[in-house]
Amino acid sequence: MFKRYFFIAILIVVLFVQTSFSRDIYVYFTPSYEALDAIIDEINASEKSIDIAVYDFTSRPLARALVKAKNRGVKIRVILDRSANGPDNRYTKYPFLKANGIDVRFAVPHIAWDREGLMHNKFAVIDNRIVVTGSANWTASAFKINDENVLIIKRFDIANVYEKEFDYLWKRSRIR
Repeated sequence: MFKRYFFIAILIVVLFVQTSFSRDIYVYFTPSYEALDAIIDEINASEKSIDIAVYDFTSRPLARALVKAKNRGVKIRVILDRSANGPDNRYTKYPFLKANGIDVRFAVPHIAWDREGLMHNKFAVIDNRIVVTGSANWTASAFKINDENVLIIKRFDIANVYEKEFDYLWKRSRIR
């Protein structure tokens, strides 16, 4: 009888500690620099790798954080949508990232109904254990004036799913 109550008590304590002190999902809304700062903090804490698939990339602070991470030895791969980051977009950070030695590719669009689709993802996988995702492109507008959301998920199982999708996109992508 004592063992049974002891086991139940331990189970309750473990569940309480896990739910009370463990957060693995962080939610941010914009316009707010809190979301931008949270992403930069994750980039700054990265140790091994950062894989990014975003539709539009014009954020100077995020681009600079990635260059700093690369200079620390973090392997960085970026996939962008070519229509959003082409020569007509004078704010794209593609040239800056490329000039600083970051591996950047352009997604190959799917074709349906005689039209090209968009690579409209907005996610990053950091060190194969953290996912940054949500509605926000990595643009100045996303954090300054748009109503967007950013989720930071610290779970290996979720990161694994996103990493598989990134690898699929990476294999289909092109170097410009």
